Amino acid sequence: MSHLHAGLSPETTEKARLELNENPDMLHQDIQQVRDMIVTRPDIGFLRTDDDFILRFLRARKFDQAETFRLLAQYFQFRQQNLDMFQSFKVDDPGIKRALMDGFPGVLETPDQQGRKILILFASNWDQGRNSFTDILRAILLSLEVLIENPELQINGFILIIDWSNFSFKQASKLTPNILKLAIEGLQDSFPARFGGIHFVNQPWYIHAMYTIIKPFLKDKTRKRIFLHGNNLNSLHQLIQPECLPSEFGGTLPPYDMGIWARTLLGPDYNDETEYTLTYDALHVRESCGGAGGDKEMMKRSQSAVEPGTLRHTDRETSTQPLLALD
Repeated sequence: MSHLHAGLSPETTEKARLELNENPDMLHQDIQQVRDMIVTRPDIGFLRTDDDFILRFLRARKFDQAETFRLLAQYFQFRQQNLDMFQSFKVDDPGIKRALMDGFPGVLETPDQQGRKILILFASNWDQGRNSFTDILRAILLSLEVLIENPELQINGFILIIDWSNFSFKQASKLTPNILKLAIEGLQDSFPARFGGIHFVNQPWYIHAMYTIIKPFLKDKTRKRIFLHGNNLNSLHQLIQPECLPSEFGGTLPPYDMGIWARTLLGPDYNDETEYTLTYDALHVRESCGGAGGDKEMMKRSQSAVEPGTLRHTDRETSTQPLLALD
């Protein structure tokens, strides 16, 4: 079973042992015990049950086998119940491609101080005449499918930052209870990723109101892992070091080009006339994930809606408050 730890640093291996109860000598037994539970749910089509796949679910649930199987079942059940979302679940799907081009999501190349991958959403970039919320959710799920292939990220997890600057009340009105519930089911309940925190910055009052809508659908630990920073970036920096953040968030990294992740998935030679047949689990998609490249002008729609330097270190608006998170 040593291949299951291939590519892991000694530090990450030790982190998995301490934080996730991962025992290299017991991996085969742990995986098989989860696999043996599949017969108890004949109503679900478990389309993938190999060791590497089940292991990411074990890591997401700290090797609690019952909770692991529940998550595995929910993963496939969510896909069965929302077939329209996954019938063309690949980077060349027009809806997914548009969302990726518009920065949904953005993915920072530099992890945070705990090795967690940082995903960024600039909410005001949502052009509702161009991208449906469902396509944005599909693009996020597809991106997570690619990222979760990395065993380091299975252990270290993810951070999500949502910048609500210039997000209008009209845009917010499109966040209906049904689509918010769909997002929560797809991310909180049905995906094997460890979300260490979700951070809201520059959120208007109606985003607070949105919380009352989604609160009934959130787990207790979920509610504890979103933080509302308002425009107080000092509180954000207490949790994510400035060295890990672009200048839009008061960090020391250069302004973030939101097209980097889209070009990573679509390839450096991407253009609107190119046809793609890549799916998230194709080897050549995963292997391309280290590159950036491409023409920045090509992705001009996906630049941040917030000009560098406009977010200030103040203590105005809300202090850091836990709201929600996904894990």
